[in-house]
Order: sequence, then C-alpha cells, then structure tokens
Amino acid sequence: MQAEQEAQFHEFVRARWSHLVRTAYLLTGDAHHAEDLTQTALAKAYRSWRRVSRTDNPEAYVRRMLVSCNSDRFRKRRVREALTDAPPDVVGRDEAVSWADERSALLGALAQLPPKQRAVVVLRYWEDLSEGEVADTLGCSQGTVKSQASKGLAKLRTYPGLAQVVGRPEPSHASHVREGVR
Repeated sequence: MQAEQEAQFHEFVRARWSHLVRTAYLLTGDAHHAEDLTQTALAKAYRSWRRVSRTDNPEAYVRRMLVSCNSDRFRKRRVREALTDAPPDVVGRDEAVSWADERSALLGALAQLPPKQRAVVVLRYWEDLSEGEVADTLGCSQGTVKSQASKGLAKLRTYPGLAQVVGRPEPSHASHVREGVR
C-alpha cells in the first residue's frame, strides 16, 4: 500500500473507530466481541483499501464488512450467547442507574433477535440508515429489510422491561451534575 493510501486509511480509522465499535457492540452485545469484530472488518478493509477508498461511501462499505464478519462469526463457530433476563438488583435507583438498567434491557432484547433481524434493527433504527442503505449494506432487497424490521420490532415489543423504557427522554449530563451537587 502506498504511503498516501495508508495515511488515508489511518485517518479513516481514527475518525470512525468509535462509531464502528458502537455498531458492532449493538450487533454482538459484548464489548470485547465488538472490538474484535471491528478489528477484523478493518483488517479486511486495509487489505482492499485501494478499492474501498474509491467507493462513494467507504464507511458504508466497511459497515457491510462489519455485518458480514458478524454473520461469519455465527456460521463458523455457532456462538451461543448467554445473557441474563434482568440486570442484578441495585440498592439505590438514581437516574444514571435507571438508564443503565434500561440500556441493559435493550441490549438483552437485541440479543434475543436472530442475527439478520438484529442487523436490520441496528442499522435501520440505531444507525438511522434508509431501507435502501440497509438493503445495500446487507446485500438483500428492501422488502427483506421491511419484513425483518417488522418482525424484529414486534419481537422487541414483547420483551419484558422495554415497555417502560420507550418514550423517556435521555437525561443530560448537566442534570447528573446538578443531582450530584444537591
């Protein structure tokens, strides 16, 4: 790889690393798997960076690699995820703890979805991609995206603990600071 292309790749990784890891975390439900998955996808992107960098949207290309690597993880090893239904009991419930519980509930619910439904839900609703962009990322039709999203959302609606989470605004950092001062 030429020095200029290598510099472009390193800049891409610096700029998009945390975003890609966040997406991988939502796909895997585990921080360590997310980092491994992101590194695997970026290693593949590095090997073909000349082609990747010439696309209209290199991030979308790498995101598709991320989803494919996650699917490969299930195909090759038949990974079984064992997440608990509820987080451990807590003594006090302030707003930050409440949000941690809700996040845990959401991650637990996502973990219950089949890999394709999870990928569609994460890309469509977390990454805020259009149905066409999700279809391109996953290599499927927009109809498949619509049906998988519908099935995934229906399953998420039945997950215990998510009903009370929906519709609450996220607390701001300033409110946490004010709460700690009182």
